[in-house]
Amino acid sequence: MKRLCLLAVAALLTVTAASAAPPTHPLPSFVGLAIADKNRPEEDRALDAQRKPVEVLRFSGIKPGDIVVDLMPGKGYYTRLFSRMVGNKGKVYALQPAEMDKIAPKGLESVRGFAGKEGYANVTVLVEPVNELKLPEPVDVIWTSQNYHDLHDPFMGSPDMAKLDKSLFDALKPGGTLIVLDHAAADGTGVSKTNDLHRIDPAAVKSELTAVGFQFDSESDALRNPADDHSKGIRDPSVKGNTDRFIYKFRKP
Repeated sequence: MKRLCLLAVAALLTVTAASAAPPTHPLPSFVGLAIADKNRPEEDRALDAQRKPVEVLRFSGIKPGDIVVDLMPGKGYYTRLFSRMVGNKGKVYALQPAEMDKIAPKGLESVRGFAGKEGYANVTVLVEPVNELKLPEPVDVIWTSQNYHDLHDPFMGSPDMAKLDKSLFDALKPGGTLIVLDHAAADGTGVSKTNDLHRIDPAAVKSELTAVGFQFDSESDALRNPADDHSKGIRDPSVKGNTDRFIYKFRKP
């Protein structure tokens, strides 16, 4: 009988401890509100399943009041989300290299359609030559999604990556972060697959950025896909929208 009583007490303590344990990594309310924003177009919402904004935005660390750069923003999927996350006291710069705007102008047409307007008044569009990227003020976060690899391609004019990365480093406030989300290439391929497969070896990104002073902070596996063998281009029907993508966070000391 005594043994049964002891077992019952132990079980009760276990249940009580489990129920009292705090939730892990709760979703900040401003992230949830940004994703639920009624002004987000259906085209963006349709991408949520493959882009997993809950996990990705939580990892970004972006918060209300931040000054954020969306470098090479595409059609503004993340620009809209950042705008709502940083709120009225924050700012978002949609920064596009002139070389990219020349070959893919529809992206900025979309961003210009909402930047500075109701609901996104804190968004400003900047277009500058890739070798002369400058920002009007120090920023908290620089974000680039699925486009860092493009900086190595011929259409971009093959910029001096050390100089370009140093300009991003200098643009950040001390303690600021640079976040790179991109399609992974096979280990050891460096930057050799950026133009044909539109992929980049994560190790090459880490090497380039730490060489100019960034400290590697952390990574997220939210978009990793071990089924992707890295041998196909990102637009191949077998992997389109579901490539193996890495997310690296770097910090300026």
